[in-house]
Amino acid sequence: MTEPREGTGEQERGSEPTVVTGATGFLGRHLCAALVARGESVVAVGRDFSRFPPLVEPLCRKAVTDLGDARALEAACRGARAVIHGAALSKAWGRREDFVRVNVEGTRNVLEAARAAGVRRFVHISSSSVVFEGRDGWNLTEDAPLPSRFLGDYSETKARAEELVRAARGIETIILRPRGIFGPGDPGILPLLVARARAKRLSIIGSGDNVQDFTYVENVVHAALLARDAAGVSGRTYFITNGEPIRVWDFIRRALEGLGIAPPTRRVPLAVARTVAAGLEALYRLVPALGEPPLTRYTVSLVGVNQTLDITAARRELGYAPRVSLDEGLARTLAAFREEHA
Repeated sequence: MTEPREGTGEQERGSEPTVVTGATGFLGRHLCAALVARGESVVAVGRDFSRFPPLVEPLCRKAVTDLGDARALEAACRGARAVIHGAALSKAWGRREDFVRVNVEGTRNVLEAARAAGVRRFVHISSSSVVFEGRDGWNLTEDAPLPSRFLGDYSETKARAEELVRAARGIETIILRPRGIFGPGDPGILPLLVARARAKRLSIIGSGDNVQDFTYVENVVHAALLARDAAGVSGRTYFITNGEPIRVWDFIRRALEGLGIAPPTRRVPLAVARTVAAGLEALYRLVPALGEPPLTRYTVSLVGVNQTLDITAARRELGYAPRVSLDEGLARTLAAFREEHA
């Protein structure tokens, strides 16, 4: 299966834009930039455009709204060929009602708006964390069972959102589950690691040999556009990664050393870290004014266990092949970080 050529044929149908929700977020900004570069029409749905790429903004039709405004969402979707739904509350900690409002009810609202507006295809950006239960898992496929108990409200609400997408009728739906997205402009992974390493508050959790998958942001964009255009894939779910499993702490070490920061050497046993994280979660729930705990069971598991994903289905059915290697993606990410924080 081949991807439609950029800037030709179907891609130039300006009367049928692609709607991107979460357009002002990390992945959304990259999606909008890629669509504009292909000469496509884009409706960017988001709340705060202050960090939106200045060269991209004039070329998008902006819909400044949140996911609770059904009328605005339907107006944004009217006349669109597809919706790529990337908006989500993606955090390790927060109020459960906020996760439900954004990740579950927000997805429901966008789905209903898309159907009401006659949109043909809905690409839902989910998360590989929906099958993550904090234990080792190797080469998991998309039919891996959901855990009996989720590690946090984010994972649970993303799983509930998937159920809504699968149950939708009258619109073609595809679910993508990327893993560990990183890249230029990432507001989460790299800035947090840098801050903790500089403050000497970063420790190696577990053996330090555990392996995980990561995904460079442009590869997720590539997968999303393939899912938007591929034939015969409605109702399918796909893991998306770089296809290059790596030791988590090697990846972290390379990132920190690339910025001239000493990587951590102190180790904390996985069981100890989980116990501490559980205690902190209990305390911070009792005293919400404390804010976000410095450690959660979710983050401990993310950096302390093995989990790799099988992307065979995406390769076979979408024609997905990562365009940017892990090495190149990390180099680009560090260069952007140095420039931003110069």
